[in-house]
Amino acid sequence: MARVGKTTEFLVTGLSALMLAGSLAACDDGRAGAEGAAKQLAFSLAALDVGPLSLEGTDTAAANEQLKAVFADLGDIKPAVAAGELKLDGSKATVPLNYSWKLGTAEWKYSSQAELKKSGDKWSVQWSPALLAPELKDGEVLDVTTARAKRGGILGAGDTPIVQDRKVIRVGLDKTRVDAAKVDSSARALAALVGLDVAEYAKQAAASGPQAFVEAIVLRGFTAEITEAKLKAIPGAVALADTMPLAPSRTFARPVLGAVGQASAEQIEKSKGALKAGDIVGTGGLQEKYDSLLRGKDGLVVAAVPASGQDAPAEGTTPEPRTLFEVPATDGTSLKTTLDVKLQQLAETTLADIGPASAIVAIRPSTGAVLAAASGPGSNGYNTAMLGQYAPGSTFKIVDSLAMFRDGMTPDSKVECTPTLTVDGRTFKNAEGYPASSLGSVPLREAFAHSCNTAFISARDKVSQQQLESAATSLGVAVEAPKLGADAFLGSVPGTAEGTEHAASMIGQGKVLLSPLAAAVMAASVGHGAPVSPQLVLNSGAQGGDGGASDGGASPSAGSSPSSSASATAPAIAKPVTKAEAAALSDMMRAVVTSGHAGFLAQVPGAPVGAKTGTAEFGKDNPPKTHAWIVAVHGDLAVAVFVEDGGLGATTSGPLLKEFLTAAG
Repeated sequence: MARVGKTTEFLVTGLSALMLAGSLAACDDGRAGAEGAAKQLAFSLAALDVGPLSLEGTDTAAANEQLKAVFADLGDIKPAVAAGELKLDGSKATVPLNYSWKLGTAEWKYSSQAELKKSGDKWSVQWSPALLAPELKDGEVLDVTTARAKRGGILGAGDTPIVQDRKVIRVGLDKTRVDAAKVDSSARALAALVGLDVAEYAKQAAASGPQAFVEAIVLRGFTAEITEAKLKAIPGAVALADTMPLAPSRTFARPVLGAVGQASAEQIEKSKGALKAGDIVGTGGLQEKYDSLLRGKDGLVVAAVPASGQDAPAEGTTPEPRTLFEVPATDGTSLKTTLDVKLQQLAETTLADIGPASAIVAIRPSTGAVLAAASGPGSNGYNTAMLGQYAPGSTFKIVDSLAMFRDGMTPDSKVECTPTLTVDGRTFKNAEGYPASSLGSVPLREAFAHSCNTAFISARDKVSQQQLESAATSLGVAVEAPKLGADAFLGSVPGTAEGTEHAASMIGQGKVLLSPLAAAVMAASVGHGAPVSPQLVLNSGAQGGDGGASDGGASPSAGSSPSSSASATAPAIAKPVTKAEAAALSDMMRAVVTSGHAGFLAQVPGAPVGAKTGTAEFGKDNPPKTHAWIVAVHGDLAVAVFVEDGGLGATTSGPLLKEFLTAAG
């Protein structure tokens, strides 16, 4: 049975000194004495202690025992009770008792009728369980149960169900099915079977009640390690069929979506009464961010039921539960997202064998819809796709090129590509294997196609760091993402840098950082011919953090972390990329495929692919380790592929991109 709420202060109006004295003696033989008795009755019921009263029909000890049994399921809650207008008829009187209970956020109000009788100079109360709750009979008590709200699902593009109720098996120890002396050994055996901390699970089993089901693990189905036969060999171990809100697979977009499970003690404590033991809540990702919206609001039912332990209902007792008060549950609202189930699964499959942290992000340039945001197994559950912060390497030359266009250059403008370039004592060079035929005075398009570092660093005197920052924001990078509806890092491009730091910025290093999502946004803005603002949650509404919905929109749960969609000081887009500028960038990205080192993408069927590879050095090893990047535009699809410690972008991320685009169709 559910326990609801916390202790409420009781209120009794007009409390007299007579009541505090604990006596039902009347001041006179008229109305004043009866009213004083009625007020003390209300006071005693509010205190859940009728010991001071003079009762007819039972003694105070039995009445108190019955009172506590009737209200036991309400826990520590006490009612406010006030005596209404008394009706006096000689030595008899009747008075309504107006109850008010605070049950969570709900208020249960009702009235009962008390009968008073004067004997000598004292008034006595005719005891009856009906004094306590409407038409309550002997042998009945109150039962408070939670009416569980159905948790909302998470939908993908076209309202395709992603997270929905799916069949699960709850594996645990049923203490009613095992001798008390064997609980410890069974708990230890079960914990060892399912891979839990043996001592901790045994401790949990010991602390649970004698009729408890001590859950150990929830499975989508039996496995080679956990079988029905192995469970049957452990006394008390059981597997219960149930349903649970789950994605298509255990790993499907998990860093983005999060998971659900029973509220932890820490979550319950932080909720300030909003959560209680047994509640299902979101942990991480969208499940946590929009938990209140998805969870809905539980209701409750207060019913009169036969007291436990009775062999048969007492005479006049209603054997079936009788509802006295009900607050209907409000089911959770489903969260609508732009994720394309097919593309998300394809992205995860593509990364399945990648050892280091990795990511694939796919965006639809025409709308900004995030179609896939996959983080590979090497990310160990971290949302690399949206929260990773990495130097983007030569993919950032898309930003450089836009800044150079705005300084008067075109794809055909000549630039000097030298084998090395020294800036303030630091020597920069081109990537290993750079073709000698593309050294010297070459068109910007060719320097871009083969990713000549020295040519772009040479432009540092014409392109300031502030111009780089402006060009980045023009492509939707390092700015707010108000439509995203999820926590993300959209990049950081410092507005000031000098010397070697500015030179490093020209090749996407130094203090320039992007996430794979930001890199995909950059490519999408080129494909769209205007800055793209990514969107993942469609019904995100006004994010006021009130844990509820407004005009059908979803708001993050109270207490959820604020969106980190960009730096708190992210600049606005002062000068959006134009269609003409984007066309020139598209021309150069296409050259990476037709004449540069991403020629393997020419075999991708469908619309022509434009791309840019990137290799970013990190760490202090000699030679340094490198991140592998590639971004591409393929029709109305923009994709970023990233592999941490992956070597060269063309040779590591490139084949992954080809595999993804070819299968995406």
